Amino acid sequence: MRLSGKEYEILRLLVERGEMYGLELVKSSNGGLKRGTIYVTLLRMAEKGYVASRTEDAEAGKQGPPRRLFSPTELGERVFRAQSLMDQVLAGATP
Repeated sequence: MRLSGKEYEILRLLVERGEMYGLELVKSSNGGLKRGTIYVTLLRMAEKGYVASRTEDAEAGKQGPPRRLFSPTELGERVFRAQSLMDQVLAGATP
């Protein structure tokens, strides 16, 4: 099982930085993720069991609906770390 480039980048950000919302992932990716595909990709990853989500707690005085926050699942972290290790080995680097 291999992660797509977008899936890998999303898991990398979530593993390194913790819980994030979709547009925060886009901004943090330095152009690697796009607004038009982030939520489709996150939905697909949730269906695979790689990410979980929850609705942000509503803040008093804040306008708009609460954001959906995403975090890596245990499976998502394991798949991310396995692919990272495999990529290092294939590149000739020592883990």
